[in-house]
Amino acid sequence: MNLLLDTHTLIWLLEGDSNLSQTAKAAIENPDNTNFVSIATVWEMAIKVSIGKLEMQAPLNMLKTLMELNGIETLPVSIEHALLVSKLPFYHKDPFDRLLIAQAINENMLLLTRDEKFSHYDVRILW
Repeated sequence: MNLLLDTHTLIWLLEGDSNLSQTAKAAIENPDNTNFVSIATVWEMAIKVSIGKLEMQAPLNMLKTLMELNGIETLPVSIEHALLVSKLPFYHKDPFDRLLIAQAINENMLLLTRDEKFSHYDVRILW
């Protein structure tokens, strides 16, 4: 199964944070699953680091290496993903979240997130 990690899921995984649910951790560690992080997530993290809203244990320029070491692949943003955002209802307005939802729907991925707002959308969630 293809899994799409939300921003907090990725950070908690890489930092060994106990906020990562055991269910999510088990899914990520399952060798039958393929783990993805959207380029939109990397962009969101870069913005938040640059404006001081996110501090990480490792420098952001180590993210690619850390993802590779953890077997996490990147998911590019396609025009289909971007266009699908326009069809999503406005249950909340976070553009990064909306794009992740569109990607998960379009790519038939299971979205790993603790964000309860995602449950309002027609997307498969695991936490």
